[in-house]
Amino acid sequence: MTQTVAILPARGGSKRIPRKNVRPFAGRPAIGWPIAAAQASGLFDRIVVSTDDPEIAETARDLGAETPFLRDATLSDDYTGTTDVIRDAVTRLGLEAGDAVCCIYPTAFFLLPEDLQTGQGYLAEGATWVLALGEYRTPIDRAYRMTGTDGTIAARDPSKMPLRSQDLEPAYFDAGQFYWAHAATWADPKARVWDGARGVILPAERCLDIDTWEDWHQAERLLALREG
Repeated sequence: MTQTVAILPARGGSKRIPRKNVRPFAGRPAIGWPIAAAQASGLFDRIVVSTDDPEIAETARDLGAETPFLRDATLSDDYTGTTDVIRDAVTRLGLEAGDAVCCIYPTAFFLLPEDLQTGQGYLAEGATWVLALGEYRTPIDRAYRMTGTDGTIAARDPSKMPLRSQDLEPAYFDAGQFYWAHAATWADPKARVWDGARGVILPAERCLDIDTWEDWHQAERLLALREG
């Protein structure tokens, strides 16, 4: 029988926001928010945290997740990609090719169980990858680029500049929340997350990837507005 497994990649050495993954956010450790969403979704046979850090591992276990191994330091630096970390976890966990695996970022504060359920449905329907997306608020077809150090600019695509916003195709960005794929796909080092992918479109107010202190404070403001 196949399994459905959530894997949260949570290293201890975050630089811009020290101890980001276990830093308290609105009364619980940061990583507790996506763990709670995964638990509430009812989808997962296992919720696993891949970390190199004993404190993160202990916190994850206290929150009801598993930490069956500590990640090697070579997979915990500033240059290791997410797919490498999940590939390592898939191997360590001995997952079968057809197992459904969802990578969930540990600071996805506004992730909802329904988002994960929609993504799992797309995977079951045949998508190779499923990821959370946000829509750019202004058309990127009418973007500018810098052409000089003095602030001189030029249109990236002059042919699109006269068009109305409503006549331009919407564009989307990776919201930095989750990625679904089967274990065999994660295990393939040549697999690319944009090949055969479907997107779960999230509203703008929930598309916040926590990389900087500005992001963190914006998340606090958003939560205050939602609860106010």
